[in-house]
Amino acid sequence: MELNAGSTCTIPQHRECSMTLPAQPSSQNFPDRAEWDRLATGAQFQDLLARKKAFILPAFLFFLVYYLLLPILVGYAPTLMSNQVFGTVTLAYLFALSQFVVGWTIAGLYLMASKKFDKIIESLLTRAKGSEGGK
Repeated sequence: MELNAGSTCTIPQHRECSMTLPAQPSSQNFPDRAEWDRLATGAQFQDLLARKKAFILPAFLFFLVYYLLLPILVGYAPTLMSNQVFGTVTLAYLFALSQFVVGWTIAGLYLMASKKFDKIIESLLTRAKGSEGGK
């Protein structure tokens, strides 16, 4: 069975279950290849990529080292990691649980940084739409 834009497909096993495919977007909604190339080589887009890279690369490397530190410490310093902090909870358990905190912290920091990225993207799109109107 082949579906075309705007056609409806009903699954016989499920009553009242139908899926309608969206109509094909018009080409006027999307910039052509030359417009994309112009945007990608622009200073504002390059600045966006540099800012994202400046956040993502150090955050990734920090978390990777932090993540790998647990098995390394457990393997090479088992007496340190088996120290009981309180009750039966060892330093290794606390370190493992702290990885969740660090992961969520990095995610939160990225959300804050992404607001700045979004502003740059909005400005870039506004500028692109403005230049499109002048064609």
